[in-house]
Amino acid sequence: MPPPAFAPDRWGARARFGLFIVGAEVVPEAEWTAMAPEGVSIHAARVSAPAPWAPWRADRSGVDLSDDLARGAAWFSSARLRAVVLAHSTSSVVGGVGWDDAACARLAEALPPGTHVTTNGRDCTLALRASGVRRPFVVLPPWVGDPALAAAETYFAREGLSPTALFRHVPEARWASVPPGRLYAEGMHVEQRLDLLHDQILAECPPDADGVLLVGTGLRCVGAIAPLEAALGRPVITANQASLWRCLALAGGDAAPTGYGALFSL
Repeated sequence: MPPPAFAPDRWGARARFGLFIVGAEVVPEAEWTAMAPEGVSIHAARVSAPAPWAPWRADRSGVDLSDDLARGAAWFSSARLRAVVLAHSTSSVVGGVGWDDAACARLAEALPPGTHVTTNGRDCTLALRASGVRRPFVVLPPWVGDPALAAAETYFAREGLSPTALFRHVPEARWASVPPGRLYAEGMHVEQRLDLLHDQILAECPPDADGVLLVGTGLRCVGAIAPLEAALGRPVITANQASLWRCLALAGGDAAPTGYGALFSL
């Protein structure tokens, strides 16, 4: 009798990756699952803490995990994860000098030995460097306020990058009267239009930009990577794409997605 033909079930035979994501977000799990190669599974813990998710101690000797991070780390500890990502771009950019390293070190202490830990800010920077991008056109979600926008510019400049422009994606006209800080509460994050984002990037990308960086793990965008790269002739890096790329490398790099940008062919 032949063995049964089992249907695919996304079992993490190659690797399991853990994500800390914003509590109300729906994009990261969808995009990671869409991109993940066979044998890679994605597991999320949700965080409601303000940014940065691991605040500095008063003497800046290190950071302490928010309650949600600590609980998530406890849950992840028995899952045998290969890598864990602090998948919150805003925490990286507002955390200040040294935050990525400090947060990774503190979270690693709360996870089993050998678990790789990274942050989305670090992943984006590494992906840009690997792609040869030094002057990115930086695109941010509509819900990013002016302070976080300025912090993002400072963050990438500190990483040795020279953004040609920072652009806040403009949602449909019916959201025009809603301030950035209210867009999540009003539900704009679950009504994102990929075609609108795509068209705005093509229209706004400066000619001297040597690539595009889409910041924010909650920004729906990975489906537009390939058509944007084809139209612009330049690398396109997105938050979730960069972190998956980094996790696959940390896990051994024996599989890569197709159709989600040149980054995965490096």
